[in-house]
Amino acid sequence: MNNLKVLIADDEEKIRQAISVYLKREGCTVGEAADGQEALTRLGTDFWDVVILDLMMPKMDGLEVCQEVRKVSDVPIIILTAKTEEIDRIQGFESGADDYVSKPFSLRELMARIKAVTRRNLKTENHLIRCPGLSLNLITREVVVMDKPVWLTIKEFELLSILARYPGKIFSREQLLIQVWNYDYRGEARTVDTHINRLREKLRVNGAPSYISTMWGIGYKFELSPGESEV
Repeated sequence: MNNLKVLIADDEEKIRQAISVYLKREGCTVGEAADGQEALTRLGTDFWDVVILDLMMPKMDGLEVCQEVRKVSDVPIIILTAKTEEIDRIQGFESGADDYVSKPFSLRELMARIKAVTRRNLKTENHLIRCPGLSLNLITREVVVMDKPVWLTIKEFELLSILARYPGKIFSREQLLIQVWNYDYRGEARTVDTHINRLREKLRVNGAPSYISTMWGIGYKFELSPGESEV
């Protein structure tokens, strides 16, 4: 849990800084957004383990951002707000939020809630991601398909683990480039296609599907119960 990527979206700089300092001290990687539009942009161009989303922000409020995110992602969202009325909490949950923290708040409590929603979202057990015929160990980086160990390069494993942690979520080639090759990489999206094709071939063991589907013109997604994968 100490290597989470957390996006903090709040228009109050002091609050963002306080949360950021604390989370970094806890071993998290932190990003910040000062308004709803910036938050949505960062969510669309990068991969996050959890989002802390202030309810009252300029340009787009937290509820609007939450609703837009839920159209394409199941990333855990914690709403952070000074509103304490029951109707406000209900609206937050109905918009797709996973938890709700009222201001003022304890940073220790916020960290505990981050860990809780992340545990619920990760479909893992003892650092394992499992689905029919496939298991990934996120610590040892071991991959087993149809009871047979499969060797993957570092980039191939990173691609697979990113996709498998969020089954059904569509990742664009640009998002995968950023996540696997980092912001400084200036390669082409074709690099992702080449690595995905190699990864698929390695996953096809004893007749197993590749688990990775192409969403034409968009990117790729991982399927828990895949049919014949596209190439």
